[in-house]
Amino acid sequence: MKARSRHEDTNARRLFSANQLRVFVAFKDVDYMKATLDHIGIAVKDLSAALGFYRDALGLEIEATEEVESQKVRAHFAPVGEARLELLEATAPESPIAKYIDKRGPGLHHITLRVEDIRAALTQLKSRGVRLIDEAPRPGAEHSLIAFVHPASTGGVLIELKQAG
Repeated sequence: MKARSRHEDTNARRLFSANQLRVFVAFKDVDYMKATLDHIGIAVKDLSAALGFYRDALGLEIEATEEVESQKVRAHFAPVGEARLELLEATAPESPIAKYIDKRGPGLHHITLRVEDIRAALTQLKSRGVRLIDEAPRPGAEHSLIAFVHPASTGGVLIELKQAG
């Protein structure tokens, strides 16, 4: 490999800096939604075993259980710093969580980002060509509104958007 001269190296740095500036100028007027990590959803098949780990082994406090009838799940939240873990237990065989566990087994199900205005966030994502599972918000746990972004647009991760209720 031929070593670059000092002149070539300086020119490469100028070009890189100029390209960085172009990228900055191209995106400085773009309006991005502000999102905060709210929780990580974990599909569990055996709640006793899950509690044995998260509550008993890790010592996490499990908040009061909430049944979300529209999704046929029981949600068990455990605070961890500024975010929480959500243990999701199916309450019916046709529940999305039961189907997920049947297909992929228990484990990481989704990441939830809290947004101030879920309708605006969905409109913004759709205008940018992002594939949505939910084009309109629906009721979620804790009296919130939620909508899911398809993993095909997120590098394989199911993203839930949440507007606090």
